[in-house]
Amino acid sequence: MAAAAQMGDCVKKGLLAGGLCLLLPCVAARAGTYCVTVAGLGGEPDYEQRFAAAANELDRILKTSGGEIHVFTLTGSGATRAHLEETLGLVAHQSKPEDDFVLILIGHGSYDGSVYKFNLPGPDISGSELAALCDRIPAKRQLVVNTTSASGGSIAALDKPGRAIIAATKTGTEKNATVFARYWVEALRDPTADTNKNDTISALEAFQYAANKTAAFYESQKRLATEHAVFEDTGKNDAVRAPSTDSGEGLFLATFPLVRFGDAQKAFSDPAKRDLLAKKEELEQKIDRLKYQKAAMAPDDYKEQLTAALVELAQVQQELDK
Repeated sequence: MAAAAQMGDCVKKGLLAGGLCLLLPCVAARAGTYCVTVAGLGGEPDYEQRFAAAANELDRILKTSGGEIHVFTLTGSGATRAHLEETLGLVAHQSKPEDDFVLILIGHGSYDGSVYKFNLPGPDISGSELAALCDRIPAKRQLVVNTTSASGGSIAALDKPGRAIIAATKTGTEKNATVFARYWVEALRDPTADTNKNDTISALEAFQYAANKTAAFYESQKRLATEHAVFEDTGKNDAVRAPSTDSGEGLFLATFPLVRFGDAQKAFSDPAKRDLLAKKEELEQKIDRLKYQKAAMAPDDYKEQLTAALVELAQVQQELDK
């Protein structure tokens, strides 16, 4: 995961004219990405090891993904509320509005019917307290991936325009230990998660991979699923399980790159090709936005804009391939 491409000009028609534009900030160039991963309190050795292993693997994957990436990983006795507050404060001090910010929570969560808490060694931290810390971070594009039990209970507190939330459970009442984190990590290292074959795994691709793998796990074990992953990326506090061009759900995640590999990673590491890759990603994001607003556009207008973007994308790809 590294700097995402610049978003380009927001389109003024269709769904975007209805407010979706506000959820996809138009910025100049995305400078970098700040990622904080926290493995919370396990409660017993097996969970402690499992949570720490997932966090450490994410640390490795993210640090080797190329680009300007700032990775902070808290595990074991270091994953306290005080250390988390200190780390997020550091990110708030160092990051800029054009940066991306990602917070990944691994472990156990609790929900009492109104308040979600992430379980940490010592005092826990609530969803609203996490939201307040994230609000101080100037990055305009934020992603919170909450893989804990009862994580669905955190969505209402964390949700706001410009911040997407992925949760392992659809509500706070799904309180059993989750397996979603295992497949989230797997998604970021498995090239098959890259469904559009652009050598970049987006947050939406990672979510769909992990959600599908989680469902398959329960089926293979012949167990009733006790977790149902959801996401919310419109700022409307409306969590869903699949993208929708009608509501705009999924567009933010689709345009949020997490890790690059192959040719994309090489191009991003090559100063001579970095700007071309940024242009390519900008065009891919433009095409994604067009697909979401297709139903609200005149057919000829949609075809004209899509064709122009595809032609320009092919030209940029040709330059990258040289």
